[in-house]
Amino acid sequence: MRIKTWLLASYLIVMSLPLGAAYGLFAWITSYHEERNVVDNLDSLVKLNEMQGVLLESSLYKPNADWKEVNKLANSRISVTLYNDIGFMLHSTSPISQNPLSFMPRKELYEGFYELRQKFGMVTYKEPVFTENSLIGVYEITWARDEWVSGVGKRTWVVVVLFAVFFTSLFAGVALLVNRKLNTPLQLLMRQMDSFARGESIQPMPKRKDELGELAESFEAMRTELITANQNLTAEQQQKEFMIASISHDLKTPLTSIRAYAEALDERTLSTREWQEYREVIISKANYIRQMLDDLLMYTLLQSSKYEVELVPVEGEEFFDMLVSGYETLCNEKRIELRTTCAITGEYAVNSKQLMRVVDNLMMNAIAHTEREGMIGLAAVNAAKVPEWCFDFMKEALDEESGMYLIVQNEGDGIPDSQMENMFKPLYQADEARTKAGERGTGLGLSITQQIMEKHGGTVEIVSRQGIGTAIICWLPEWKGEEKE
Repeated sequence: MRIKTWLLASYLIVMSLPLGAAYGLFAWITSYHEERNVVDNLDSLVKLNEMQGVLLESSLYKPNADWKEVNKLANSRISVTLYNDIGFMLHSTSPISQNPLSFMPRKELYEGFYELRQKFGMVTYKEPVFTENSLIGVYEITWARDEWVSGVGKRTWVVVVLFAVFFTSLFAGVALLVNRKLNTPLQLLMRQMDSFARGESIQPMPKRKDELGELAESFEAMRTELITANQNLTAEQQQKEFMIASISHDLKTPLTSIRAYAEALDERTLSTREWQEYREVIISKANYIRQMLDDLLMYTLLQSSKYEVELVPVEGEEFFDMLVSGYETLCNEKRIELRTTCAITGEYAVNSKQLMRVVDNLMMNAIAHTEREGMIGLAAVNAAKVPEWCFDFMKEALDEESGMYLIVQNEGDGIPDSQMENMFKPLYQADEARTKAGERGTGLGLSITQQIMEKHGGTVEIVSRQGIGTAIICWLPEWKGEEKE
């Protein structure tokens, strides 16, 4: 049960308890009153018959009459009061009412003759006294209902005791429920928060189907999210430290070569051919450093949440035909067969500069890992149009029904399954042999490619089969005309 529900139920019970007790007491007293009415009426009629013989005597209704017989009729439970015909009290057996100046108005005096009137704790009876058809006085008899008062008092005490017992039990039950449903879990949650703030391990709270359970789940989700964020920050920090160390190492080698060859250029013993070779080496090393710094800058920009890639809608066939062209010369230099396919329809939101970087990165990787006389495939096709030259094992990855695929595949040794999950990590290279600087990449190309595709709303995937080759598949959604946020 939710805390709100049982709190409202407890509140309703506590508010209804006094009303219930009052109603029960009223019903019980009413029932008892009806039972006693019959008995009290019979007793009153018997006593009235005994007293009427005395009270109907006309001499009693004169000033200073002899009221000894009247006094004999009275006792601690019965009182008699005599009035003359205009309402002045002549005599009363009740010590409280013995006031010679007492007066009862005629309307009140003449009201309720011959009726047994039951009031709280008493029964009254009034009757006029006549002499020769003339009213000379009125007598009023009052009987105390001691048994009725006693019964009502006992029942009142019973109800009060039962009310007190039930209220105490209810209070104790509510206190236990509050302690079990509120205090205990809140204290446990506070201890967990304190432990988490101090960096100590904690055990999750047992699952509860109430507001505190939802609060505990929210805290657990927040704790898990913070732990994950801290782990990611730690991993990113370690990655940055590794990147700085790796790039520093990779920069040191070409810088050393540049310095050595630059110093050698000053020697006058160099031939023209040697001087030209040294100059080409310096330019090559400088280009490698520039490429590394350019990749590092782009990777850093893409990592920033504030960096947004501006996308522009383009006509697919024209743009991607331009994008996949221009690599024949590079492939011919290494005697690599290049198969190009472009079959695109529709419009796509792209950043041309960034997609050119993607294709350059993928093609440079493909060329670097393809032997002479090998084959590279480069395709930009709609999702339903798969080139014939694609590897059979990669066709399972082409499962999108809309959008377009940018495919770069190359023949070669392939990538072991143990290394596939690490291919998009920065600075990771499947071929870990460290050759001469300039003959290997920076290790940031695939990571940059992945981030660029994600900022285009697309995906990138690697499929490979050892002994056959590797394919990198980029997918882009078709532009539907939505406004760019």
